[in-house]
Amino acid sequence: MKKIITLSVICSLLSPALLFGQEKMKTDTLNFVFEGKKLSGFIDMPVSRDPSAIIIIVPGHERTNFGESFWYYDSLFSNFESLGISCFRWDKAGCGKSEGEYNHNQTVQSSAKEIIAAIEELKRRKINGYAKIGLWGISRAGYICPLVIQEYPSIAFWISVSGTDGLDSSPYQIESDFRFAGKSESEAKLLITEYLRGGELFENGGTYEEFLKAEQHLLKDSFCIAYLGMVGGITKDVYYKEQESIKGKILYKRDEKTKAVIMVPDFKEVLNRIQCPVLAINGEKDYVVDWRRTLALYKETIGTNNSRKLTVKTFPDGNHSLLKCKTGASSEAIDKREFCEGYIETMTTWLKEKGFGE
Repeated sequence: MKKIITLSVICSLLSPALLFGQEKMKTDTLNFVFEGKKLSGFIDMPVSRDPSAIIIIVPGHERTNFGESFWYYDSLFSNFESLGISCFRWDKAGCGKSEGEYNHNQTVQSSAKEIIAAIEELKRRKINGYAKIGLWGISRAGYICPLVIQEYPSIAFWISVSGTDGLDSSPYQIESDFRFAGKSESEAKLLITEYLRGGELFENGGTYEEFLKAEQHLLKDSFCIAYLGMVGGITKDVYYKEQESIKGKILYKRDEKTKAVIMVPDFKEVLNRIQCPVLAINGEKDYVVDWRRTLALYKETIGTNNSRKLTVKTFPDGNHSLLKCKTGASSEAIDKREFCEGYIETMTTWLKEKGFGE
């Protein structure tokens, strides 16, 4: 699949002027072990008072190196700590000073278990603020945080930024790129439908001829061929060789209606179990996740119970990272990288209203 501009690349270009909150803070190392590997962690704490809570930072699908300056996240830490809230984050395996090898394909279930191990370490050490632990997560964290809350119903709150709906978001991203490339609405829909149908046939033992028929328009489109890395075409021999190589190795299932890969089974029920306050923030020019579908699902589940107090905020000029943009496309050159106006303030106000910050 086409590579996208990662959050880490975007963050490296952000201006220090984006930092919010001026209260001094101290940062300590706080390592823990997950699956036999030591993960390198950091906890930022306000120095003038005991923290009222701890926010665990759950990044998206990216490498991390929290030992280095990271403007996007640094602005969050500074803001949360100005409210008297500590922030705990750590580098993924094989990143920064964490042991092991980085696994870009780590399952969301495994990532949830990793966070649970971090929570247990906070509790074991009785780190100040551990009685109220909340989650802040972006993008892929939208799959992970609900799984953590299912295991730990005592989670105090969840801030979901550019959250997901339980299905693999790459089809939406691909379809968005088709549109940005000039395809009409109907063309983009047809091409993504063929792409998903072809993938399903390939995985389930469909013949080469069935595959070609399923993707007949896509395989004739020069942009799609280049975008999906199929320059030179797919020969019959290669098709069957690749098909044989994955036999018995497919562990996921596809959604019957959309044909997208199911990232979290029974995701609707997982969301229904959430009892803590939830703040959902999305950019309306997010081309990575279908923010409309996500928010509709949140309202249908979390939003049906007043005790959970779902709060939704969208930003018309926001991209996937809640940076101001014109189109949201991965190819868009953003000259001045800055958060959407009110993004940080939305979280600050909400935390204060819910009694987690001062």
